[in-house]
Amino acid sequence: MKSGYIVKTAILGLIMSAAVSSQSVFAADGEKLYTEKLCMTCHGTEGKEPIMPLYPKVNGQSKEYTAAQIKMIKDGTRAGGLTAAMKAMVATLTDEEIEAISEYLSAIE
Repeated sequence: MKSGYIVKTAILGLIMSAAVSSQSVFAADGEKLYTEKLCMTCHGTEGKEPIMPLYPKVNGQSKEYTAAQIKMIKDGTRAGGLTAAMKAMVATLTDEEIEAISEYLSAIE
């Protein structure tokens, strides 16, 4: 009986560590994508220092908010202002890439 408990606890521990590990890999992928997709060109290295005052700081927002904004620009729901330039930048992003970038940016204070 005790060995069954130990096995179940070990399995639960492995599952939980895999979940935590995949989240940090996801954020690392987001950092790589943020650079590869040239986001830092306008928003700065960590989304903290945009090159122009009109461009928003994109760090520290909730990942849900950031992902929603990117998706709305991509699908045209959000338009006007500087979104035309941004639309071209996000046009080829997959939902998974948007989530990864959003996760990365949300972790930066």
